[in-house]
Amino acid sequence: MFIFVLQSVWLYIQELAGRDLDFNVILKFLLFAMPSLVTLVLPLSVLLTSIMTFGNFAENYEFAAMKSTGISLQRAMKSLIFFIVFLAIASFLFANYVIPASQVEFRNLRNNIGKMKPAMLIRSGQFNEIGDDFNMRVAEKYGDRDQYLRDVVIHQKEKGRLGNYTVIVAKEGELISSIDSPTLSLQLKEGNYYTEVQKKKTKEKLKEPFAKSYFETYTLNIDLSALDSEDLDARDINNTYQMMDIVLLDSSITALSKRFVEDRAKFTDKYVSRVKPPTVDTLYQSNVEQQSAEIKEAILDNYEIKDRVRILEIAKSNISNTIADIENRKKVLQVDVKRLSKFEISLHEKYVLGFSCILLFFVGAPLGAIIRKGGLGLPIVIGVVLFLTFHFIGIFAKNSAEDNSISPFIASWLSTFILFPLGVYLTYRATTDQGIFDVDIMPKFIKKLFARPKKKAINIDALDLSYSISDEQEKMLDSLSSNQLKDIVKNYKESGHSTDVRKAAISRLGKLGITLENLKTQGYFTDNL
Repeated sequence: MFIFVLQSVWLYIQELAGRDLDFNVILKFLLFAMPSLVTLVLPLSVLLTSIMTFGNFAENYEFAAMKSTGISLQRAMKSLIFFIVFLAIASFLFANYVIPASQVEFRNLRNNIGKMKPAMLIRSGQFNEIGDDFNMRVAEKYGDRDQYLRDVVIHQKEKGRLGNYTVIVAKEGELISSIDSPTLSLQLKEGNYYTEVQKKKTKEKLKEPFAKSYFETYTLNIDLSALDSEDLDARDINNTYQMMDIVLLDSSITALSKRFVEDRAKFTDKYVSRVKPPTVDTLYQSNVEQQSAEIKEAILDNYEIKDRVRILEIAKSNISNTIADIENRKKVLQVDVKRLSKFEISLHEKYVLGFSCILLFFVGAPLGAIIRKGGLGLPIVIGVVLFLTFHFIGIFAKNSAEDNSISPFIASWLSTFILFPLGVYLTYRATTDQGIFDVDIMPKFIKKLFARPKKKAINIDALDLSYSISDEQEKMLDSLSSNQLKDIVKNYKESGHSTDVRKAAISRLGKLGITLENLKTQGYFTDNL
């Protein structure tokens, strides 16, 4: 928790630094941020402590002592299993009630801090809202206190009028303020002042009158007294998906899904009704004589050329407008899908937190018993690697679910589904006193892969040595030496002899005392007849 709190400090340091905040406000800010970190801290803590605890037991031969007295690993884990189940239920209740409440406090406190001392909120390259009357954009800030501004654009609002009717542009500016003064002075140099002139008459409004002036120095005084008295305990934000329990999330998902379906149906009906082709009656309804005239198959052929051009121009304009409307609607639907996915993911994450604690326990405890190493060394490395894998799979899946690439349900549970077989495998290996994997499997596989194929055994007793040859073949075999007969036995196909001649050669070698076993041993006979 300490590590993740430090990470939060660095994440929000820009919002906290330079605000002249009290220590209790900063402490409250971190306190409200801590419950949301439990979703990361708790599973990681369960994984690390289970590896370290069971690693210490195995390293000190405690499990060997237990097994010698008849206590199995399952029995040794029994009390911890009950504790982890209780912890999973408590984590679900924590995620359902405490985290949403802390998010309400955290988001509102962060928003209220952002409203304090708006001079600190002027960031270069973007418009910054200062109070209720000004929007300011600066290209660059410089100086020892960032008090000097370059390329300043200010939109000044007017009470009772919507829109930006006054624009002030200046090359340079300087922020002049005092710690004790509630007023922020902005001194602008070398700029222009534009304002639209409000007219009552419609004809004069159509002319869009405005006033323009040039100034060398112009000073704006902004009253910050109302902003400095900002109530840090005010709660104006309470409707985001991170601030809801399962009941509110479920009702919100139902309402969003219903609205999404209705919007799509209305949009579809709108264009289906627009693309219905005109009938013949509607084309010639106003003229009876034209209704009785011959109607051409192509609708445009029933009009004059100038009317055809006008119709085609109207059609082209309608198609362009329709395409633009569909593209805009597509972007709106993508935003709706993303919002709906976030609500569904937030709902499933409340259940995933408890289940992940159970799963990571059944990964860490057997792993510690197998590697037989406790302490803060190897277990920390293995635990962090496993957790990062578990966490990154979840992040990538949730990012994919936001654009509807995969289902929010699958995205929320994917990392758990992937790690579940590993937990089952490690638990089985640990309870059967086996290592993480069999070290002899790979050498056996390599030996089998590169081993020479064995020659098929020859059953000599089952061979059929009966043959039938001609008298000329008989005389030819009688004239050959034993080595020549052996060559026929081995290479009878290459020399153009039949199997009967080969069998006759084997028979003559047998009479000379050279048996099939001798031929087999010497390599002359390697196959069945």
